[in-house]
Amino acid sequence: MRSFLMCRPFSRLTLGLTLACLVTAAPLRAADWPAFRGPFHSGYAADAVLPTQPKISWSAKLPGRGLSSPIIVGDKLFVTAAEGAGQEKLQVLCFEKRNGAPVWTRQLTATGRTMTYAKTCVAASTPCSDGRLVFALWSSNDLAAFDLEGNLVWLRGLTADYANASNSLGMASSPVVVGKTLVVVIENDSESYSLGIDTATGRNVWKLERPRSANWTSPVPLPARDGTPEGVLLQSAKGVLAVEAATGNRLWEFGPSASSMSSSLVEGGVVYVPAAGITALALPAPGKEPATVWNARQINPSTISPLLLKNRLFSVNNAGILTMAEASTGDIKWKLRLTGPFSGSPVGAGDRVALVSEKALVQIVDANAPEGALLGQLQLPLNEQTKELTLCTPALSGGQIFVRTDSTLWCLAE
Repeated sequence: MRSFLMCRPFSRLTLGLTLACLVTAAPLRAADWPAFRGPFHSGYAADAVLPTQPKISWSAKLPGRGLSSPIIVGDKLFVTAAEGAGQEKLQVLCFEKRNGAPVWTRQLTATGRTMTYAKTCVAASTPCSDGRLVFALWSSNDLAAFDLEGNLVWLRGLTADYANASNSLGMASSPVVVGKTLVVVIENDSESYSLGIDTATGRNVWKLERPRSANWTSPVPLPARDGTPEGVLLQSAKGVLAVEAATGNRLWEFGPSASSMSSSLVEGGVVYVPAAGITALALPAPGKEPATVWNARQINPSTISPLLLKNRLFSVNNAGILTMAEASTGDIKWKLRLTGPFSGSPVGAGDRVALVSEKALVQIVDANAPEGALLGQLQLPLNEQTKELTLCTPALSGGQIFVRTDSTLWCLAE
């Protein structure tokens, strides 16, 4: 097994663990988009305003390939990529949010397996941040933490610890931070596990053996409530397991099945699980199991994670049918045909929903219209020679939408 190497070396790698002891989480700001599907892990941005007729504000070139979403912390935007003949060059790139100017790039060498299905790539997992550090995970099961200035804090080649963890199609689960714990899902047909990792040092806090089946869902934080500590949902084809984020101890479980692609979301004491369509669960009291509030088999999220916006649940399937249902009952109110297919999940703010098709068609929907209505759209240019696609979920901040393709990072505004 090769060692984990920096292609652009830092002055002292050993300084990383020393500095790690000094790292404490900084508060995230209202305009931040710190993880996959945003600050609430539901696709919703409380303070954003979606443009009616989006236009290109700026663009920045990206190396290699990537379908991970950009994240936003303060005035900086971060995204990952994978370059090289075997996608063995793992990159984290930082840009200025206001104009797309490059701030820094860091490159690592993969220590794990880099084979993936042709449509996906090694840079499939969206990074996350606690406001001070950026945590990046790649399909090669390499994991690194950088501060916002690009200094390496710690790194791990997880394949060195768990050699048989791999997926022939490629890994794609995105990590999340809950308190001082980074939760990483490495679930597959062989050595399947999930980790709770100390954000400051990169060391395991807990490790759980998980069902041996391919899984691309991302963990979802559970807020502390009614005497229950902060938790995290681990979803797989076998169902959903809720554990305490700090310890990995079991809180409750739901089964017997759930999606292995579309992730759950949590809002207002309810968990919306992609299972038998969508199943809404009431968060239980300590020591209890969740009760089903409703189930709607006719809502089919397919491989795409749902969106919750003002007591309205939105789900889009691969073909491009956007469904809106009441979050309290699961009753479908309307369906709107959009131009698909889609791989990225919808995001929303106010009464508007934004979706980006695989062919990079940005579509803005008025969610308040009686039958839903397309307000505006924008076709982003793609590299036809490379058959480039847009598979990422957009990020929102202020009046801007951030979208990435393999070759380009785009900022869209009114």
